[in-house]
Amino acid sequence: MRIPIRNLWLLQLYASQLYRSAGASLVAAEENPEDLPDLVARILAEQVTTRLHTGLSVGFQHITRSTHRVRGRINLLTTERHQLLRRGQVNCTFDEIVTDTPANRLAKAALERAAVLIPHDSRYRSLALQLEAAGVRGPCPPISSAAAMQRQRLLARDRLMIAAAELLLTLAIPATESGDRMLPLSPSDEQYLRKLFEHAVYGFYRHRLTSTGWTVAHGQRLNWNITAASPGMAAILPGMQLDVVLAHPNPSGAGPRRIVIDTKFTSITKPNQYETEKLSSGYVYQIYAYLMSQDSQESGPKSEGLMLHPSLGTPIDEEVVIQGHRIRFATVNLMADGRMLANELLTAITPPVVEA
Repeated sequence: MRIPIRNLWLLQLYASQLYRSAGASLVAAEENPEDLPDLVARILAEQVTTRLHTGLSVGFQHITRSTHRVRGRINLLTTERHQLLRRGQVNCTFDEIVTDTPANRLAKAALERAAVLIPHDSRYRSLALQLEAAGVRGPCPPISSAAAMQRQRLLARDRLMIAAAELLLTLAIPATESGDRMLPLSPSDEQYLRKLFEHAVYGFYRHRLTSTGWTVAHGQRLNWNITAASPGMAAILPGMQLDVVLAHPNPSGAGPRRIVIDTKFTSITKPNQYETEKLSSGYVYQIYAYLMSQDSQESGPKSEGLMLHPSLGTPIDEEVVIQGHRIRFATVNLMADGRMLANELLTAITPPVVEA
């Protein structure tokens, strides 16, 4: 599959923590994804500038050093071996307050990336040098650690800075290519893009729908409605994990809705033995199993299913009601502009047009 670079940026925006935290300030990026690197870099620069003026967040570093006064635990053997007392010193192990924390190192690495991506703006390099002068000199931590930083209570004021830094460091941006160029994807990228599409759908709906009373969940696990099983069945029975679930008690005055969304980064149809395009039977069985496995636990309206795929040609938006469950099969055009892509995602969850 090949998708435009600019819309890969848009998916990364929707999937990011920054979009969930400061989506209102990123409207321009949704309209023009080419502006995303510059916009995110400016958000990061503003946050780092504020930290430099008000004081960087600090941490503690466990170090061992010879000092002229006792700090922490005295290392008697080292002190005696090097005869430090004769020089008025003692070797100690203690915790020292430092600014060289993972969060500050992440911000510094992101500023250095911004300086390369946006070479006409010198403030990003300048801010990175100011962080280095303030003691932030360590290597960039793994980007995967940003999620854990967001959950740390002591880093609450740095969350926007961390989110902006994380997005800048994960953007797949070839700095010398045009934004409308097609990005060829190797087979090793397919798993990444599938997860990116899933997280982008979750991030988009979470940002757009929670303010209107919807609950948006990601990665929920389902249990089979088992009435009897042999002793070893639990060890070999596969589990079920949902991509995205939307729920609202009464969105349009017609009662509650619960929508189970399963995302795939493949074509929604495949040719059968007669070269006729058909829905993939495996995907149909999968969404059917998700819905029917919970049937006995639902007292109100039955859950709806949505299979969401990128469009690889002719757009598809069809639905069917099976045993009382509405199942919709829809595609979104990743080559469209940001506004059209957002409209297609919202259209995919509109109320049913086929009655049970």
